[in-house]
Amino acid sequence: MGQVSAKERAENDPHSAKAFGERLSTVLNDGALCLMISLGHRTGLFDVLATLPPSTSEEIAMHAELHERYVREWLGAMVTSGVVQIDADGTRFELPAEHAAVLTRDAAPDNLAVFAQYIAVLGGVEEDIVECFRRGGGVPYVRFPRFHEVMAEDSGQTLLSLLESQILPLVTGLSVRLADGIRVLDVGCGRGRILRRLAELYPRSQFMGLDLSPDAIAHAQDQAAQQGLGNAAFRTVDVSDLDRSGESEGFDLVTTFDAVHDQAQPLRVLRGIHRALKHDGVYLMQDIRASSRMRDNIDHPLGTFLYTISCMHCMTVSLAQGGEGLGAMWGEELTHEYLQRAGFRSIETHRLEHDPNNNWYVSRK
Repeated sequence: MGQVSAKERAENDPHSAKAFGERLSTVLNDGALCLMISLGHRTGLFDVLATLPPSTSEEIAMHAELHERYVREWLGAMVTSGVVQIDADGTRFELPAEHAAVLTRDAAPDNLAVFAQYIAVLGGVEEDIVECFRRGGGVPYVRFPRFHEVMAEDSGQTLLSLLESQILPLVTGLSVRLADGIRVLDVGCGRGRILRRLAELYPRSQFMGLDLSPDAIAHAQDQAAQQGLGNAAFRTVDVSDLDRSGESEGFDLVTTFDAVHDQAQPLRVLRGIHRALKHDGVYLMQDIRASSRMRDNIDHPLGTFLYTISCMHCMTVSLAQGGEGLGAMWGEELTHEYLQRAGFRSIETHRLEHDPNNNWYVSRK
C-alpha cells in the first residue's frame, strides 16, 4: 500500500482536524495575549486599572502616564481576550477584581503577569535558536539581557514573601543558626535578591553569592552597597569549579534557587557544593518539579511552558559553554541520581503548597 498523506488522513477524520485547527487558533490568540500581558505588567497598566472605576482610554492613559493611542490598542487585546471588560457604550474599561487578583503587583506571589514576560524575552533569541537547531551549540547568557531581571522579579514574588514562613523552616533550626551567625553560599545567585534579603534579616551571618553573569553580579553589588549590607558579598565566577573560585570549604549552608540544571557541568557544581560544606552543613536546593521521563510530564500543568523555557534558555546556555545541556525538565529522578553521585547521602524532597512547580531538596553529607 502507498503511504497516506497527512491531507488524506485529515479528510478521513475531518472532525479531529477541525478541532485541532480550532485549538491552534486559540494558541495564536493566547501567545499574543502573553505579549500584551507582559506589556501591561511592565507599563503598570494592570496596577492602574485595579485602582480605577470604569474609565475611558484617555483617563487610563493619564493615570498611567502613557500615550493614549497605545493604551487604546492594548485595551483592544485585553477586551477581546476577556481580561478587561468594556461597557455597553464601548467607551469605558474595567479590570474585574478577580482578574486583578492574579495580574497586579499587589497580588504577589499570585501575580501571573510576571511569567508572561518570559515569552517576550525568549522570542528575542528565536533566530539564534533556529541556528542552533541547524548547527548545534548554544546561545550564551549575554544574548538574554532581560532574563536576570525577570528571574529576579519572579523569585522576588514567589520566594521572598514566603522565605521566613515556609522555606527556611524546611531545615530544622536553620533560622536560629542564621540568627546566631553562620557562613552561607548561594551558587548561581543572579541579582542576589534572596541573598540580600537573608543578609538583611540575619546581620550576624556572612553571605557570599556567585554567578557567571557580570551584569547580574554588578547589580547585586550595587544594591547591597545601597542597602548597607556589609555581610553580603558577590563575585563573578564560573561555578562549575568552586575549588578554583576560592570558595571551596567552610560553609554551613549552601543554596541554589532554580540554578543547577542550566550549568555547563551540573554534576561538577554539585560536587563542588558538597566539598564547600562543613561536615554538618546543609545544602538547600530549589528545582523544577517534573519527571525525568517525558511521557510522565504529559499532564504537567505547565509542561509546554517549561520545556519551551528549557529549549530556549536553560538547555542552550549550558550547551553554549560546551556543557551537558540538562535543561529545566531534567526531573526528580535524575536530580536524586546527581545528588547521590555528588556524595550526598541524606536527601529529603519537600513540596510547598503554594508552589506547585518546584521541589525543595534538603541534602547533607
